[in-house]
Amino acid sequence: MARAGLTPERLTQAGAELADEVGFDQVTVSELARRFDVKVASLYSHVKNSQDLRTRIALLALEELADQAAEALAGRAGKDALTALANVYRDYAREHPGRYAATQFRLDPQTAAASAGVRHSQMTRAILRGYDLTEPDETHAVRLLGSVFHGYVSLELAGGFSHSAPDSQETWTRVLDALDALLRNWPEARPHP
Repeated sequence: MARAGLTPERLTQAGAELADEVGFDQVTVSELARRFDVKVASLYSHVKNSQDLRTRIALLALEELADQAAEALAGRAGKDALTALANVYRDYAREHPGRYAATQFRLDPQTAAASAGVRHSQMTRAILRGYDLTEPDETHAVRLLGSVFHGYVSLELAGGFSHSAPDSQETWTRVLDALDALLRNWPEARPHP
């Protein structure tokens, strides 16, 4: 019999909180069972295994982040929208480091296609329309923005910028200025040799 009060949603939420505390890679069904003071077997009626639990946490994190991004982007365009999106990613990573790591979790193609990850791409593409990019440059720019945001946030969370001046906030502002300038002056495609 399932323990009263345990549901897949409650376990997912608890797993997300655990990820923020100990790191996403440390989240397992066993660790979650310890949190609820139940036997591991009692959780298997709600989640299949640790992979399933991590997938659920990733989906939750993608949804939370997409909701925050959509709210921040409402009524914004151009550099203002670019900055708003970037700041949502950075703030979410700072507030929820384990959940942010979960957003990078590799999902199978069918799960990914049904996830809020699609909304992230759509919002980024909406911002890029303000820069008059067309395909394939729009896809290149989506990848560039994702790489810069994730790379900067990951290095910052790891303490990579804490050992020298200027302050990382100043650098972040300059990075966003540079991205805006690049997007406004996107280079022409070169012919392949």
